[in-house]
Amino acid sequence: IDIGGESTRPGAEAVPLSKELDRVLPVIEQLARLLSIPISIDTYKSAVADAALAAGAEIVNDISGCRYDQKMGETVARYGAGLVLMHMKGEPKTMQDNPYYEDVLLDIIDELDKSVQIALAAGVRRDQIVIDPGIGFGKRLQDNLQILNELQILEQLELPIMVGPS
Repeated sequence: IDIGGESTRPGAEAVPLSKELDRVLPVIEQLARLLSIPISIDTYKSAVADAALAAGAEIVNDISGCRYDQKMGETVARYGAGLVLMHMKGEPKTMQDNPYYEDVLLDIIDELDKSVQIALAAGVRRDQIVIDPGIGFGKRLQDNLQILNELQILEQLELPIMVGPS
């Protein structure tokens, strides 16, 4: 179950840290007591990830691929948590303002590899990492369709692939 307290839809405004924490922590605390399945925190803020992992989350789903918050990798490594590294072009507020790629899949592979290297350098184990091509996050319809049709090319990163269209 992926819990998030800040919308990352196109055009979305950022949410203050305290408000995001107020939204997610009670939910994670309750679910962690009731469920035996892994809980994921959907955030790009290491402080939110830290609090959520302490409250019972086991996975961090970072739309920024560890690029917005330099402490995210260290936070995940400290808990030994799972880490989903997503590709996103730009930021939620502006990501759909004329996104363009020379080669969408090669660009995604390159950017995801950089995110993987950031996470590894911070101490996250490779077996904790999952990659997500970021369907709809700074991509045009034709980009999304190409990603889905040629998803197997991401296998060259030798990591599990998660596709989470929303």
